[in-house]
Amino acid sequence: MPHDDLLDTPRGPARVDTGRPAGTARALLVLGHGAGGDVDAPDLLALCHAALAAGLVVARVTQPYRVAGRRAPAPAGHLDEAWRSVLAVLRDRHPGVPLLVGGRSSGARVACRTATAVGAAGVVALAFPLHPPGRPERSRAGELATGVPTLVVNGDRDPFGVPEPAPGVRVVIRSGERHDLRGDPAATAAVVLDWLREHGWAG
Repeated sequence: MPHDDLLDTPRGPARVDTGRPAGTARALLVLGHGAGGDVDAPDLLALCHAALAAGLVVARVTQPYRVAGRRAPAPAGHLDEAWRSVLAVLRDRHPGVPLLVGGRSSGARVACRTATAVGAAGVVALAFPLHPPGRPERSRAGELATGVPTLVVNGDRDPFGVPEPAPGVRVVIRSGERHDLRGDPAATAAVVLDWLREHGWAG
């Protein structure tokens, strides 16, 4: 049964909503939200339910600025600092299983930037915002060089762009989907689950 708790970070309290599978956990999946959104976004909820059913512990992290009621995102460095702090606690709570990190949009960027620092085995990037809308010259493709297996799932109509595949980075393009990936969240979750099973992280 999911529950939530507040964890102190250098940037204020973050909230963690944790769901645990019925049996022995195969991995820990930690997910972050988009810049102006929350952890109840349809794609995050669909992935959470699918991963729980496949034997993963799933923790959805709400950044301190959202816990404080602000919609404008904190600077990238503050987001990364809070995320690393939360991940240190979650690793202690769930030892002995692979750590997988991810999220949607801004949360995907945070997961990519910090993957090595937190010791992640893999990254799930939903709606990775390759560039600001209309500004393809401001590419963030370098953030996808995580050094670990990385899955990107983006819609082909995403105004933030669609990354190109690269060594270690698989890109799955969802037809007809925009940045919110609301068209068919269950199908998006199924793409992620197939990838998790391929790596032995899901049953």
